[in-house]
Amino acid sequence: MTLLNIRKLGVTIGSPLFADLSFTLNKGDRLGLVAANGAGKTTLLACLNESQEPTTGEITKARGLRTASVEQNLPRQHRDTTLYDLVLAALPPEQVDFESWRVDVVLDELKIPFDLHHRPLSELSGGWQRQAMLAAAWVTQPDVLLLDEPTNHLDLQRIGLLQTWLQNLPRETAVIMTSHDRAFLDEASNR
Repeated sequence: MTLLNIRKLGVTIGSPLFADLSFTLNKGDRLGLVAANGAGKTTLLACLNESQEPTTGEITKARGLRTASVEQNLPRQHRDTTLYDLVLAALPPEQVDFESWRVDVVLDELKIPFDLHHRPLSELSGGWQRQAMLAAAWVTQPDVLLLDEPTNHLDLQRIGLLQTWLQNLPRETAVIMTSHDRAFLDEASNR
């Protein structure tokens, strides 16, 4: 089943970042994006997550599609938030009281040590901040997960854990990820 259909997408900011980009994303696709710095990978993810409008083309989404995104850097407004509270805040407000247990499940799945759960994100390394943002995205149970440079700030052990986690996602979950780490993309993507 097609989740996203991208047709002749283009973004121009002063000069064209990319143009005439077309592809489909189906359930279970693990799409790896490789391009030079400044070529528009982050901008493409922003268009897919509806935080930026493309200049040309169109994005057609499956009805009811849930998308979650993990940015390259922790947004400044979350620096004083605890890791646990960041993930909890990602749940819809009507679910917080009755489904907060999902936060514990996701933090356990990602093997985030308990002693980090209640520390402010500003006190954590860039790698743990990225893991916190990944947990916040995953707790929303998205159909499509958008990962912008997910291996940044991670040591080799955490990259291996991330690869295993991605391989164990439900088969129908689609992932689009950008990375300069070709070995990671070879392991984590199927397109």
